[in-house]
Amino acid sequence: MGREQMNPDPAAEADGESVAPRGIVVGVDGSDHSQCALVWAAREAERRRRPLHIVTAYSVPIFAASGLDGGYATVDDLVIREGAEAILKQAVNKVAGYNIDVDASVENGDASGVLLEMSETAELLVFGTRGRGGFVGRLLGSVSSALPAHAKCPTVTVPLICADRLGETTDDKHVMAEQAKTGHVPVENVVVVGVDGSEQARVAVLEAAAQAELLSATLRVVCAVPHYSGSLAWVPAPVDREALFADIKIQLDAGLAWTRSHFPRLTVETQLLDGSPVDVLVEASRHVELLVVGTRGRGGFAGMLLGSTSGGILHHAKGPVMVVPDRDDPRLADRASFGPILGD
Repeated sequence: MGREQMNPDPAAEADGESVAPRGIVVGVDGSDHSQCALVWAAREAERRRRPLHIVTAYSVPIFAASGLDGGYATVDDLVIREGAEAILKQAVNKVAGYNIDVDASVENGDASGVLLEMSETAELLVFGTRGRGGFVGRLLGSVSSALPAHAKCPTVTVPLICADRLGETTDDKHVMAEQAKTGHVPVENVVVVGVDGSEQARVAVLEAAAQAELLSATLRVVCAVPHYSGSLAWVPAPVDREALFADIKIQLDAGLAWTRSHFPRLTVETQLLDGSPVDVLVEASRHVELLVVGTRGRGGFAGMLLGSTSGGILHHAKGPVMVVPDRDDPRLADRASFGPILGD
């Protein structure tokens, strides 16, 4: 992939070849969605005291010729690249007031592939929920459904509804209609993490706790229990929901003690709620700083990298959502010593 550096990273190789980006990586394409992602990423880079790498990607479309020559026609690469560079310069200027090191590059390739490759070395990938429309104009495109499932580092999607809380404006009619309906929604200094008893969720709890510490925020661990229908033959009937909730509460309390053992200065609380996990967590995202989920929940098929809960949240969230990939963490080893584990 070709890369053209703007404000080159001081860590670049001596021979002129740039090293893989580290710190916070944010994808931009000039859309309102990516502007929100850019502002969120700049704030996060400042909080973490980490460099920010801004990237835009483009690919040159090839059209089959309709003439008798049967050849192919391509769009001028230079024109598209110049447009991408203009978007990148605008993004760099937008974050000039933040106390962060900024590095930027134009990449030739599919946006999802570019960002996925960068996730190998990045601490965090940030992007908007949708990109610009159009074939030639789709510089970044819709990557929010592809990247969280496959990225090697945590990802954060920032929906356009966050424009108000980030001090941005938008003329998107759907966002404006929702803002008119709900009014200004105050944001609590809280990080919410959804749990379901899986090891992936425990990894997400550790990442969410680290985020809460950065924000000097409260960590709220939420478990939502959906209603089961008798039409599901594999669900034992009848389900004693009172006994089920009592059992889950015991295990949530054990998880709470485990989390506090690793983050003793952090304020941690739990919520056990009756309802659809997607609905509960989407509503929570509306008024908290960050919602954190794992890539897969309990009972997912081996090939289902992004479960239905995470996918539903990403499509409907009202605030930034972090998806944490599966990974080994030595802190998981002592969880069982604090009490029963949900789902075991």
